[in-house]
Amino acid sequence: MYSLDQRVMESSCSLGQIRQINEEEQAEESTGQLQVRVEDTVIIVDRAVLEQHCEYFRALFRSGMKDSQLNELHLQGLKARGFLITMAVAREEQPSLQDADELVEAAECAAFLQVDVLVQYLIDILDTDNCVLLYHTAAAYGLRSLFHSAALFICDAYSDLEEAVKTLPEELIDYVESLTPASFVALGTHSPSMKILQDCYRTVFYLDEKPGTWKYLTDLPTDASTSMAGVTVVQNRLYIVGGVRGVSKETVDFSFCYDTETNAWSMFDGPQQSRYNFTLIGHNGHLYAIGGEYEKRIMSSVETCDVSTGAWRFCKHAPRTVAAAASTVARRRIFVCFWKPPDTTDIYEYSPKNDEWMFLTTMVKPQSYGHCMVAHGDNLYVMRNGPCDDFLRCLVDCYNITRGQWTALPGHYVNSRGALFTAMVRGNSAFTVNRNLTLEYVICGDKWKPRRQMTGFPRSGSLWTCLLRLPKNADTLQEAEAEEVQEIDGKVENVQDPKGLTHPA
Repeated sequence: MYSLDQRVMESSCSLGQIRQINEEEQAEESTGQLQVRVEDTVIIVDRAVLEQHCEYFRALFRSGMKDSQLNELHLQGLKARGFLITMAVAREEQPSLQDADELVEAAECAAFLQVDVLVQYLIDILDTDNCVLLYHTAAAYGLRSLFHSAALFICDAYSDLEEAVKTLPEELIDYVESLTPASFVALGTHSPSMKILQDCYRTVFYLDEKPGTWKYLTDLPTDASTSMAGVTVVQNRLYIVGGVRGVSKETVDFSFCYDTETNAWSMFDGPQQSRYNFTLIGHNGHLYAIGGEYEKRIMSSVETCDVSTGAWRFCKHAPRTVAAAASTVARRRIFVCFWKPPDTTDIYEYSPKNDEWMFLTTMVKPQSYGHCMVAHGDNLYVMRNGPCDDFLRCLVDCYNITRGQWTALPGHYVNSRGALFTAMVRGNSAFTVNRNLTLEYVICGDKWKPRRQMTGFPRSGSLWTCLLRLPKNADTLQEAEAEEVQEIDGKVENVQDPKGLTHPA
């Protein structure tokens, strides 16, 4: 027989075990599946996914309210299709949103449930077909980041959207017109200058599209090199990293940043590994220096720099050694071309989140490799040599990252008429430039169609190009500085007008 004390002890142990079991069951419920009723549809979802991506559900689950313990919740005022789209994006899927109602319902869910990943997905898929609708919808639901991004997209593609913009409320039109479109910016290849000399050729220009001429933007810092350097844009700032001095290829171990708002340069440390002829990519507040050369040795090392701190750190090595690789960013994803002579170009994706390299696809073309790669929507466009290793007649191949399919654009793109060794995409336009002319293509369907021809770049040699959104008062500031440049070297060839340093076509 048990004593009373023994029975009380066993009873208390049993109650403790029961309490532990109940807590474990509640924990399983909080991390298990949940039925969500939207309209007449019951959707089974993962609580963990909801808590991770939906601020609405995160607050509910952590509130301790009675509803947070239920196995079924009823969402009122939303559409089932919009919630299904929300969950697909939360699971890192990429649903195709073509229908106007789908876009509106997705934006409605993003606002009501406070789903940041869905807002970012809507920003990613902005194009000339949906940007006006998403702009208006974002204004209605208070999605500030989508609202601003759509407004910038409309501003950049205004000539293609002018009629559609007229249907918007006046205050929305005014906001778009208060913004400035991204400008096509170019700079030549230069070694560091001598401090005692004023080098008028070490200048950065931007394209004034109304007259179709190039205008002075800023001078390169004295110690900056654009010869075999890395050049890119992050958060509307121009970055020049590394490079070499002279034929000895002595490395420049500093980085330079041009701020469009202050019209000033700053300097910070270069990568920990000295390198030149590497690939520099700007993405999500970071610089990525991939591969390159040092002391005539090609490398596979990769470094990243948080531009807010200027600190560099090493990342996972590239799949193989690489120098001057073509690269681009599409849908916030980084893609890099790796050439295997003589016929194979492998495209890899680098994931900063996981610090991983993932093989994507292979392009096999005789005697050819990717000179340049740009992105438009979910398409990667690779500019490569033409027949018989002919780099003067480029061919363009397109890879769709959603469907995983290659297509070839018909016809040749003659390099003497549009220097496809460098190109930038803005809206539906692709800008290319060489000394003879600047050419804008419109990207439509399965081809690039020439839209307009403008003055060529007013300097000889290889070019770097990028897109920068300049302040509204940029013209006044740049004209004043251009006059100073002209006074310093009034005999510089091709400088004809301080309002637009042009080279005759």
